[in-house]
Amino acid sequence: MKYQTVIAGFGGQGVVFLVKVLALCAGNRDLKFLGTENHGMSQRGGAVSCDIKIGDFSNPVIDPGQADLLIGLDANEALRNLNLLRENASVVSNAREPFPDGLPFRVHTIDANARALEGEFPIQGLNVFMLGVTLATVPEFPFSVEEIERALRQINAKVADQNIEVLHHAMRDAVEEKA
Repeated sequence: MKYQTVIAGFGGQGVVFLVKVLALCAGNRDLKFLGTENHGMSQRGGAVSCDIKIGDFSNPVIDPGQADLLIGLDANEALRNLNLLRENASVVSNAREPFPDGLPFRVHTIDANARALEGEFPIQGLNVFMLGVTLATVPEFPFSVEEIERALRQINAKVADQNIEVLHHAMRDAVEEKA
């Protein structure tokens, strides 16, 4: 298996956390993986993007036109990283407005910020919410719900139940929106 994912957002949104979750999933399955921890000014709330490659790769950075998936924790940052996607790749983004028509990608947007502000889940769980939307909308995503749950427990058992609740909430919301 070879699968390349870009995660884009701002410092403090949990971009690096999601890379760690996916790296744990790969490691738990004894799959090779390479990831970048950080591109950008994460400590200052600036733009951040991280890459994770699952499979036999020699360079952790995703070249333009190669990514299978882009998870955008912020719509503008997702749009800024579209050049990294291959044709027919998937985009899952937190966005108030839909993305432009005619993109050569499968795009699913959801306004996660509004849902957090309405109290549906804690804003700190925005990254896990977007991972849940990814699980529900990207059929070729390489990991199962159970693998993601296991990784969330491994990273921080104290908040794992809350994160898993957010994950499942997002999956339900994404399925309801698709219907």
